[in-house]
Amino acid sequence: MAMKLVDTQQIPTTLAEKPAPIWARFMRKSSARLALLLLILGALIVVSENQLLPGLGNRLQTFVTIFLSIFIEAAPFLLAGSIVSGFIEVFVNREQLYRFVPRDPILAAVAGGSLGMIFPVCECGVVPVTRRLYQKGLPLSMGIAFLLAAPVVNPVVVASTYAAFGWGPILWGRLGFSFLIATVVGILFYFAKPQEVIRPEASGAVAEHDHHDHCDHEHEALDSPAGARLWSALSIAGDDFFDMGRYLVAGSMLAAAMQTIVPQPVLLALGSGTITSIVAMMALAFVLSVCSTVDAFLALAFVNTFTPASILAFLTFGPMVDIKSSLMFLGVFRRRVVLYLILLPLVMTLLITVFLSLNVRW
Repeated sequence: MAMKLVDTQQIPTTLAEKPAPIWARFMRKSSARLALLLLILGALIVVSENQLLPGLGNRLQTFVTIFLSIFIEAAPFLLAGSIVSGFIEVFVNREQLYRFVPRDPILAAVAGGSLGMIFPVCECGVVPVTRRLYQKGLPLSMGIAFLLAAPVVNPVVVASTYAAFGWGPILWGRLGFSFLIATVVGILFYFAKPQEVIRPEASGAVAEHDHHDHCDHEHEALDSPAGARLWSALSIAGDDFFDMGRYLVAGSMLAAAMQTIVPQPVLLALGSGTITSIVAMMALAFVLSVCSTVDAFLALAFVNTFTPASILAFLTFGPMVDIKSSLMFLGVFRRRVVLYLILLPLVMTLLITVFLSLNVRW
């Protein structure tokens, strides 16, 4: 006599296993959370007390200072992006998303490049939001375009760039070329298979399983009381923050190491050449890993040293790809894809800015 298998999803909710409490879900990754929390706490103690730094060597002291500055600057934006991600998971269902997603791949990439005006996140916050949208079924091309364009094409960065450079060619060039590069890269990824691009845990196929403890099923979460949905969104946001936080810590450490090993005067010495100045500023943007909301003011300090095209290269390439965000990409995409996400914007930014430098009078 054959044994009949019972689908646990059909068991009435009164008999099904109850979701674990929020505090229990929070403690499931206790070791990783504890390590990150201790790191943050130790960093704050070092900064506030300033007792350990005098005893360190000059290079190690520089490394610690740069690491803390990058991490403390980026962490709030990662937290903001994680909160947006949690609210998307709980309050947005696939049917709602499909209703607004263009079916044409080119239009989807264009829409993705403009999505930053709705979700104004920097390069740290955009990664968890993109991962969550992929789990909701966002097309691959649209997500890539959003990932690359949102750190620039958003109202906060527009305002900061205007404050630094005014309504001039730097502002419009930054917006236009960032949007163009992100859209083209998004269209190129339309021809790739999603399962070959996105990591399994970040794809829509496993989203429902990975977040079963948070909201059981999508429709049940949407039908839950407002208070329960809010707590569920914040719980998911906490998971995303600590999950992506490890990449942020690693990226901040690598960026700090690069800045410690490679002195800025070496890169600044290349500022006199037409092409070398562009390469130097792109390398500087990649190494410094400055948040896109404040990088315009840093670029303003180089105006008298570097060419306008190299300043534009700094402001265009840096928000799309830097050391910090490149490691965070590994939480969403496969390693080979991350390499493409670095090289494609690099080559396109280099070609555009070299052409402008040789053919346009500023």
